[in-house]
Amino acid sequence: MQFDLTMPAQLTSALGPDLLLMGGAMVLLLWSGWRRESDEHQRSVGILSMVLCVLTMVAVGYYAYRGYTASDGVIAVDNFRWAADEIFLIATLGTIAMSLDYNRREGITPGESHVLLLFSTSGMMILAAARDLIIVFLGIELMSIAIYVLVGLNRRRERSAEGAIKYFLLGAFSTAFLLYGIALVYGATGATNFLVIKANIVRFNLQHSGLLLAGIALLLVGFGFKIAAAPFHMWAPDVYEGAPTPITAYMAAAVKAAAFAAFFRLWLEAFPTLLSTWHEAVWWLAALTMIVGNLVALAQRNIKRLLAYSSIAHAGYILVAMVVGTSLGSSAFMFYLFAYTMATLGAFAVIVALGRAGEDNMEVEEYAGLWSVRPGLAVAMAVFMLALLGFPIFGGIGFFAKWYVLEAALKAPFPQTRLAVILVVTSVVSAGYYLYVVMVMFMKPRSSTAILPERAGGWTRAVVWGSAAIILIFGLFPDALVSLTQRSTPAMSKEVALRSR
Repeated sequence: MQFDLTMPAQLTSALGPDLLLMGGAMVLLLWSGWRRESDEHQRSVGILSMVLCVLTMVAVGYYAYRGYTASDGVIAVDNFRWAADEIFLIATLGTIAMSLDYNRREGITPGESHVLLLFSTSGMMILAAARDLIIVFLGIELMSIAIYVLVGLNRRRERSAEGAIKYFLLGAFSTAFLLYGIALVYGATGATNFLVIKANIVRFNLQHSGLLLAGIALLLVGFGFKIAAAPFHMWAPDVYEGAPTPITAYMAAAVKAAAFAAFFRLWLEAFPTLLSTWHEAVWWLAALTMIVGNLVALAQRNIKRLLAYSSIAHAGYILVAMVVGTSLGSSAFMFYLFAYTMATLGAFAVIVALGRAGEDNMEVEEYAGLWSVRPGLAVAMAVFMLALLGFPIFGGIGFFAKWYVLEAALKAPFPQTRLAVILVVTSVVSAGYYLYVVMVMFMKPRSSTAILPERAGGWTRAVVWGSAAIILIFGLFPDALVSLTQRSTPAMSKEVALRSR
């Protein structure tokens, strides 16, 4: 079936899964505010939120199974959108599950915390569907405003309030860049729709328009802040450290994935004729992000800050797939997003499982001798660290994720050899901090005065073992995931070739 997006009813139908999540979130918001705050109430809202996530995942799967398409319009109806939506919903499901146990431990009783996650996810789904700069802006704002609140959710922690205000100020700052960039692109091309922008650039010979190039530069800066790419990454460590741990996991996985999905579609659908212009800038952004993220992570001893810089490094790896600009690069991009999301969710679930009230045990040294007291969690954390490292066998799909990005870089019409070399070298550097965590857990003796970690809640354990199982299963049998990601590419009119550097 093909939707005619010029008809309001058909446009509404094309947004079916998005509207299901938004409508359900509004109902849950009323339900959450109807009763007095309590731990029991926040857990009931959380469970209903997870049910809504599952229903939305089923709706997305149904649209993908039916092979729905659409005429050119303000949103896209393609497999790229559906695959991205499923990744966002999986991350949301895991975050809410972790939050049920975390909120009880930290005394966070508002049920609205789960509803805000649903609203943020609906913004992400709008971003994945957006084929118009105005829709991109609406999606980013819907996603971001809820996250600003969630970062400062734990009002008992000073760092949480500090992280929230930093994220709010820098988020508003980056949004200003995006809006100014949108205004300049519109001024140069007379359009906000991606496909019309592409057509007008060719029609009016705007390849060397200073106004258009300035707009693209500002869009690149704005998205650089959103994906925490160097040198626009300085907000990420403080915000990740201050935010409640489940929200940190959500930001590192889902928020980054959503920003990348919009970034990828915009660049390859609106500006393919300007590849020679923006390619070099994104090339250097990818290289700098990989180098800075991995080198600074080596010095981190706080586990959340370590994973924050790890997240920055992975943004660089994902940018490599974007630099390639081919269908193989798009497939590698989607595979990497899924692998990274599962490993990140699992790692933060272990942190939640081992955490104490007040989160005063975030140093890596606190995990010394974990193998001797909580062997299951030590093994699971090792799997997640090796997956993020890209280690074969035990790293599961993490190894294949980097392998496919490298393959895409080397098989591009103009092979990105130097970028592939930087990716390999920085991945070797990352072993210094990923394997350090593993070494502390398995080889360092546990202090006699160390407090025995309490048994993790059932929902958190489900996230830990579910993530580990998915990583290992798809690591042994990656073909099924590869075949899915190969069909999940933005609807580009033709393959684009990048000029050699």
